[in-house]
This record gives sequence, structure tokens and C-alpha cells, in this order.
Amino acid sequence: MLRVKTLQALFKRYRRPGDIVFAWFALFVSVFLLSQLADQTAWRSGGKLFAQPRFWPAVSLGAMTLFAAFHLLGSALSERIHGRWQEVWLWISSLEFAGWFIAYAVAVPYAGYLPSTVIFAVVLTFRVGYRKASTLGAAAIAAIVIVLLFKTMLKVNLPSGLIYESLPDGLRQIMLTYF
Repeated sequence: MLRVKTLQALFKRYRRPGDIVFAWFALFVSVFLLSQLADQTAWRSGGKLFAQPRFWPAVSLGAMTLFAAFHLLGSALSERIHGRWQEVWLWISSLEFAGWFIAYAVAVPYAGYLPSTVIFAVVLTFRVGYRKASTLGAAAIAAIVIVLLFKTMLKVNLPSGLIYESLPDGLRQIMLTYF
């Protein structure tokens, strides 16, 4: 049986509760980036339009601003969805994990790649709600495997930890090279 849909049904979209907040944010960011265009790009006299360093960034940021404005207009004209601030709080709370990554990146040069990776893997596993010893142990083993894969097998050059300097000579060289 062939079902015929109306245009309204075809273009109906699911809206999240934080849609209007996201629309305002997208418009604000796109207008800000567009306002910085003259300072961040150059316009060369006598050059072809499509070869100008400012042309394609201007086209993309202009389109981004236009579509962000349309998104805001569509969100503002739609019915209000309850739960907006719970959705926004979910977005903000997810930034916690960016903070964890920054803390990890700061810790590696001091504590070393192996200890930092194991500690952060176990702490983050605990943070997301896993409490069983076997799961925390699996996180530690996975961290050790990751370190062995990247530092030992793939020879990825990562910063050595200052803590390794306090180790005895033979162990220090092994830790600096492989862990």
C-alpha cells in the first residue's frame, strides 16, 4: 500500500527541549565569527574574486549566520517545549569530561604516561558509575594495553613524566623508553 504524505508531514522535524537555546548560541557564534572576518583574513587588490583569501570564509560564515537565523526563527515560531533548562544543563554537564581531559593532559608531563593513563582510566570508570572491582581492574588493564600499544609498539613520542627522574637508572631508562 502506497502512503501519500503531505509536505507538512515530510518536513516535520523533531525538536529537542533546548532547541531555542542552541539556536541563539549558533547565531551568536556565527555573528561573532563574521564580525572578525576583516581582522582575520586579507583582501588582495586585483585578484580574482574566487581566489581572494577572504571570499570562501565570508561565504561560509555568511551562510552559517543566515541558516542560524533561520533556525532561530523556526524555533521561535514553534510551540514551546518544556524541559529546556534540563536539556541545557545536560549540555553543560558534559563539559565535565573536557575538564577531565585537560587535567589528564596536564598530569602526563608530571606523572608520566603510564601512571596518568591508568589513574584516569580507573577514576573515570568509577566516575561514570561502575563500582565492581572487576570492572575497575578491566579499566586499568585496558589503560596498560593502550600505553603499550602507543608508546612501545607504535613508538608514539609522548612526554616523559618528571616522576620518572626519581627512579633508579635502569628502571628510569625503561620507563622513559617504553612507558
